[in-house]
Amino acid sequence: MRTVSLRRRVTLTAAMVSGIALLVAVVLVHGLFAVAVQRGENTILADRARLARQLAQQDVSAPDLMRQLDNRSIRARLELADGRNYDGIGARGEDVRGPSRRLLLTGPGELDRARLTLVIDSPLLSRVQSRLGFVLLGSVVAALAILTGGLWLGVRQALAPLDTMTGLARAIARGDRGRRLSPTRTDTELGRTASAFDEMLDALEGAEARARASERRLRDFVADAAHELRTPVTGIRAVAEAVLHQPADADPAERERLYVLLIREARRAGRLVDDLLDMARVDAGLQLRTEPVDLYDLARTRLEQQRVLHPDIDFRLDGTPVTVTADPERLGQILANLLDNAARAVAETPTRTITVHLTRTPTTAVLDVRDSGPGVPAADRERVFERLVRLTPASAEGSGLGLTIARGTARAHGGDLRCLAPPDDGPGALFRLELPLPRGPEDRLKKGGG
Repeated sequence: MRTVSLRRRVTLTAAMVSGIALLVAVVLVHGLFAVAVQRGENTILADRARLARQLAQQDVSAPDLMRQLDNRSIRARLELADGRNYDGIGARGEDVRGPSRRLLLTGPGELDRARLTLVIDSPLLSRVQSRLGFVLLGSVVAALAILTGGLWLGVRQALAPLDTMTGLARAIARGDRGRRLSPTRTDTELGRTASAFDEMLDALEGAEARARASERRLRDFVADAAHELRTPVTGIRAVAEAVLHQPADADPAERERLYVLLIREARRAGRLVDDLLDMARVDAGLQLRTEPVDLYDLARTRLEQQRVLHPDIDFRLDGTPVTVTADPERLGQILANLLDNAARAVAETPTRTITVHLTRTPTTAVLDVRDSGPGVPAADRERVFERLVRLTPASAEGSGLGLTIARGTARAHGGDLRCLAPPDDGPGALFRLELPLPRGPEDRLKKGGG
């Protein structure tokens, strides 16, 4: 990018354009003056010739004729029929050159058959035309000098907002955040530039704030993850040390109990590590392997698995079959997470019911998972999707990442996962999964055909 002074470039460019325009105007004026002079010369010669013929018919004398015809701008030469000459052209020793006209006079007196020559004094007109040219050129030079000075000052005043932008940018670079240009008008070039500059600053400062918040969340997440991993790791170490220090004749039942505890803590640690990896994949952007998926069949399969794991819970499925384009494994993880959370929520309630309901809108497939548990308070319905958040002791068995991963997976599919108030303020919690329906042939045709 060239960094020549904009003020200098604008001033020089405007001065050059103005100078060229003035020179063109001078040439045109000079040319029009020459044309006007030429036409005037022809008119004068014609008038003087007509006057000479009239004087000859009036029988004026030759000297009187010369006095009336010969002057500063018109030179005349008269040759009478008897040989006498009256030369006004060469009498003064001047070099007279220019348009001329010759005519033969007729009349009753001495001017009969006399020859008259009329000549325009072109050197005089040339001097006048030259003076006019010098005056025009001097006017052009003076006008250019005045114009250049005015442009230099005017451009400086006009570009003052750019200096303001420069000062603001440097102030922000030094850490003075939050300042803006706030132009009074946005329908001018500088106004639009200042408005775009403010929008850029908003975007940059917003991105900076989001980056800092993300960094802070990442530090908190790493600290929380380390804390969460410490519990199962500590348990594994304690159980392993207990097994190691058991005597050879220890009770086999006690030894088996310790082995079970060791496996449980190892599984807990492994589940937390898997959730951390899934969370990292969600943050980095999930790679989905999409295909047509029947949500009704997928939900029925997951409910059958849950019935085996929780035979004391009443799992219900209703609604209409809906087919979406999605990754079946990822959708299965979302359903499994929602059903696991619901099963833990109803474990301590007298009525243990979990209902999965499927509906559809013109553009969206909707899957609701509702349980008969204690529900989620309105203030916590968004917080449950934050990382490592556990609202109840029943959810302490999980990693605190399941709902975060489930929402990230839903949004990776172009949908969303929300916690809503149950209809009619009924008991339990309601989680709604929304997924976009595949575009039909007519929609794709419209999109492709514009």
